[in-house]
Amino acid sequence: MSIRDAAALPDAANALPGRDTPLPTDAVHFVNGRPLQGPHPDGFETAVLGMGCFWGVERIFWSLPGVWVTSVGYSGGITPNPTYEETCTGRTGHAEVVQVVFDPAEISFAKLLKAFWENHDPTQGMRQGNDVGTTYRSAIYTLNDRQRAEAEASRDAYQAALTAAGEGTITTEVAPAGPYYFAEAYHQAYLAKNPDGYCGIGGTGVVCPIGVGVGA
Repeated sequence: MSIRDAAALPDAANALPGRDTPLPTDAVHFVNGRPLQGPHPDGFETAVLGMGCFWGVERIFWSLPGVWVTSVGYSGGITPNPTYEETCTGRTGHAEVVQVVFDPAEISFAKLLKAFWENHDPTQGMRQGNDVGTTYRSAIYTLNDRQRAEAEASRDAYQAALTAAGEGTITTEVAPAGPYYFAEAYHQAYLAKNPDGYCGIGGTGVVCPIGVGVGA
């Protein structure tokens, strides 16, 4: 697939058909033993974030205090229950994402967004570093109106910081969350299972301000 093709999202007519049955995955998190698919404690919230290759992204978030459990999967696309190989073709429309279940009494959504912005380059369009394609796009899939408002406010605040530092324009997709499909078991907590594994995540070095509308 050429870089030009890899940057094009499919429509329903040319997306892969997928399947009705979810892919087998881990039952519990490899690091903390908590259930990937619930049940989760009452009052906990969920965030769905795409920052490029989900192996390194998941490790960023499972390390944060207040995060209950993380998993990796596919979201933002068309094909139901896609495999990793199918997403790599660019014909499912999905991004690689991390689902973060967190305790809002310990860590706010705003602080998760700060980690999101500072740990990848959100200006690269359909790529992240050397990883090229729609699956590696920057994305925030929001679960409610409050999350959307916070995501947009943090994006605008971070854009101002990037502009002041001479960086480019944010291309992050901010959209209501659609279905989240758990990735295969071998992808879950990949860098804990494979400590020497690939991690292509790197930020711009620009600090994300938490200001009005994105306060902790």
